[in-house]
Amino acid sequence: MNATAFNLSSKTAVITGGASGIGLAIAKRFAEHGAAVEILDVQQDMLDSVVNELRSAGHVAHGETCDVSDPVSVDAAFARIVTRQKRIHILVNNAGIAHVGNALSTSPEEFARIQRVNVNGVAHCTQAALREMTKMGGGVILNLSSTVAQFGFADRFAYSASKGAVLSMTYSVAKDFLAQGVRCNSLLPGRIHTPFVDNFIAKNYADREAEMFEKLSKAQPIGRMGTPDEVAVAALFLCSDEASFITGTAYPVDGGTLTLR
Repeated sequence: MNATAFNLSSKTAVITGGASGIGLAIAKRFAEHGAAVEILDVQQDMLDSVVNELRSAGHVAHGETCDVSDPVSVDAAFARIVTRQKRIHILVNNAGIAHVGNALSTSPEEFARIQRVNVNGVAHCTQAALREMTKMGGGVILNLSSTVAQFGFADRFAYSASKGAVLSMTYSVAKDFLAQGVRCNSLLPGRIHTPFVDNFIAKNYADREAEMFEKLSKAQPIGRMGTPDEVAVAALFLCSDEASFITGTAYPVDGGTLTLR
């Protein structure tokens, strides 16, 4: 790789849900490419551990305990980041929660909980970032949607609704803030091997874990699950200056799920 490619030096990147899984991989990848990373998460212990790890490796990193579903919490966290960094160049809306259930098995309370985090959380953080980006000459917003925003997937009623909303918000922001120099794109990951997958298998298939892992892996046309770092590499590209001609895009990282299944 060209040593100057995907250089995020002198840029501040805010990553929500950055203390674990895909968000953690993105935070590490961005830090390795020179960004000052600001990680928002509700998991204080994990947040502290990640920040300490990044600092020990010589990177610039800070953490903010933040509930993205609460606009007061979001605005306070972003205010502290702006005070510290003076500007926000990149926002990665990664924080989200999953849910398994169809339209009849999903309770109103469960449906609302998913939307509060996955939809409202993206909206709150996007609004907070845009208030700064539009004053400072632009920026990049990257939303973590999902392949389920574009095809029917069994037992993901609330989750699919939330990720469809995230994709629609991506198009809206990309259109509305072109003139202010803001690019907005979405990543559409397929099944990525994260702790959520392991916990889901252990909870629902305790006596068939290896079998189910193999089955879920082969559900992707490419024959395996993706890794968080493979998503992080795509995020790095879309948030870098090398992607300056890309906005309003739904970018799959899915092992061929959307087109080859």
